This record gives sequence, structure tokens and C-alpha cells, in this order.
Amino acid sequence: MSWLVTGGAGYIGAHVVRAFEAKGIDTVVIDDLSSGRRGFVPAGTTFVHGSLLDGRLVQETLARYNVQGVVHLAGFKYAGVSVGRPLHTYQQNVTATATLLAAMESAGVPRLVFSSSAAVYGTPDVDLVTEDTPKHPESPYGESKLVGEWLIADQGIASGLAHTSLRYFNVVGSGTEDVYDVSPHNLFPLVFDALLDGRTPRINGADYPTPDGTCVRDYIHVSDLAAAHVVAAERLMAEARLAPVYNLGSGEGVSVGEIMRTIAEVTGIAFTPEIAPRRAGDPARIVASGDRAARDLDWRMRHSIADMVESAWRARRAADAADPV
Repeated sequence: MSWLVTGGAGYIGAHVVRAFEAKGIDTVVIDDLSSGRRGFVPAGTTFVHGSLLDGRLVQETLARYNVQGVVHLAGFKYAGVSVGRPLHTYQQNVTATATLLAAMESAGVPRLVFSSSAAVYGTPDVDLVTEDTPKHPESPYGESKLVGEWLIADQGIASGLAHTSLRYFNVVGSGTEDVYDVSPHNLFPLVFDALLDGRTPRINGADYPTPDGTCVRDYIHVSDLAAAHVVAAERLMAEARLAPVYNLGSGEGVSVGEIMRTIAEVTGIAFTPEIAPRRAGDPARIVASGDRAARDLDWRMRHSIADMVESAWRARRAADAADPV
């Protein structure tokens, strides 16, 4: 018996696969490699190259490998880009989820852990986001994640599917040197790219009503995130009652300025960030409570901000050394 990890060749998915296998739970990965990397999948892990839009392939995979549950991470994850590609975003994030759910029902797979997003909240007007904070997604990406949650909840009512959805905030760091964040839009890769290219990293706005004037965000280590997925799966296998959604947040938050200072200390590359104008729509602060996940999923922050930066930098440098330009 095994768990299927969709999008398991991605940065987060590859960490989830490793977390499952560290607990002795076999995994199967399905990924179309549109943003994932085949090399991120551990040696010996069953890998299926294909799209969730191929319902027959998904159903065959579930049956062939005796899958008992699914962690669904696959999708189009670029919120900003989704504004210009709404049809693609909905196809990859909504149609694909519906296809997966149909295949699971046909194959008799009864458990699902869904990768949702803080993007479902849009720009909250509260200091601490809880699962009950009103949802106002501001991009097709955020909308598609909320629709995904609705689809899964409706299927749970209709078929008895045991499920939960995990809303991520800013996922950073690395738990292994052979997997790192390759997103062209995330803060850590953007800053690392600038430093390695000899450019000065930039902060968008330093006049917010925060302690140092820069935006405060909620950063969580990818290994902590991956561990929560394993606990969720184990609880579903034990037929424990889980909430439909959980925020995976720190409850505190860190400013972009503090991140920059930590990166300078960790890398040994001294720099003073350039200050650019604010970006339209950027709130001063987005921080989430992880209390519900702490109660049910053993969720806690096991890594400091320095740990997050150090592990991310180490993995990035290892990747550059393995594949020099």
C-alpha cells in the first residue's frame, strides 16, 4: 500500500515524499514536470510522468500501486502570472482536481490531503489570520485554490472521502541539499539570484506601519510543512476526525528587512537593499495563527529564520556546484 503524491517532483512535493518515506510510508509520484524536476524525486521512488488531466492514467496509477491516500500538490502556483492566464490556471488547478477526485472515487481511494494556499484570503484586514477569516482571493490562482477546497468538501459529503486542506503561507528553506526552491517569483530565489549575479536585492516599499517599515510576512520551513502532511495522512488513516482546513503559519511573522539582514549574515555577502516603491495591493502584514494545526497535526515551528536561510542557501550553492553554468 502507498500514498500518491501529485506534484511530487516539485520543491514542496519532493520534501513531502521524503517525509513520508522517512516514516516508512511508500510513495508514488505523478508529475508532468512543467515546473518540477525529475532529479528532485528520491532514487527508488516510483515515478509516473504524466498529467492529472489524464484521468485514465491517474486511475491506472491508483490501482496499480494500491494507493490508500493522495497528497495533492500538483498545480499552477504562480499567483501573479495567473492574472494573465486564468484559463490555464483553472484547468490545472480546478479541472485537474476534479479529474483526480473522479479517479479516486473509481479506484476506491478514500483519503486526500490537499495543498491549498494563503492566497484564498486575499488581503486580510486583521493582524492574525485564522481559518475563519473571510476569504477574498485576488487572483485566479487564489480563486482556484478556494474552488479546490469546495470541490473536495463536496466530494466528502457525496462519497465519504476523508480529507483535509492545508493553507500554506511563505514556504522557504530546504531539508536536503538536493532540493531547493526554483520558483522565479519567490523571495529567497530572487535575492539569491541577485547576489550571485552581482546585483543588489530590492525591497518593495520601506514606509509601511511596521517596526522597520518593510512588509511583515509569515515564513515557514518546508520540512515543518512536509511533516504536517505526514501527520495529516496518519490521522486520516487512523480515522481521526480532522478539520476541513488548517492554516500552517507561525503566528508571528518576520519583516522583509529582517530577512534581508539574515541573508547578508548567512551568505557573508554584505549589501544594503535598494528601496523601490510599494507594489500595488501589498498589505503591511499577513501573519497566520497555526493554533488549530498545532492542536491536531503536531504543527510547530522547528526552525528559526536563520535555519531557513542557511538551509536554503546551502541547497542553492550545492545545486550551483553540481550544475555550474
